[in-house]
Amino acid sequence: MSQIFVRPAVAGERAALEALQWRASLNNPNDRDALLANPDAIELPLQQILDGEVFVAEQAGQIKGFSAVVPRTDGDSELDALFVEPECWRHGIGRALVEHAAEAVVATGANHIHVIANPHAERFYTACGFEATGVEKTRFGIGLLMRKAVR
Repeated sequence: MSQIFVRPAVAGERAALEALQWRASLNNPNDRDALLANPDAIELPLQQILDGEVFVAEQAGQIKGFSAVVPRTDGDSELDALFVEPECWRHGIGRALVEHAAEAVVATGANHIHVIANPHAERFYTACGFEATGVEKTRFGIGLLMRKAVR
């Protein structure tokens, strides 16, 4: 398997990244009906890309996943998106994106990176060093509040 390269996204990739998000999201049967009923849930704001908050994972020159990190009012950062092409799951791409996001938020002064995780992804986030801190009701059900120390 070739090396994973993570870099900032560019504006022209927005549609491709949203399409990747659809493929990854619809691949989870527990999310399919809710997403099809709420297509507005799949949106990558252009401003996040322009602000340098979106990172793309490439392998062999092809986009295989992306993440988005946004600042929080408490000085920490939020992992706002993390999506990997379904055929690339369990190949280290998600972990590479989490590690890159954690490194990127250190420069902002954040002490932690937080995520509201889909319960089916809890084992993945725990393996990446996140700890559960609670739960939160989202428009699609209960989300797990998790955080990872970055310093």
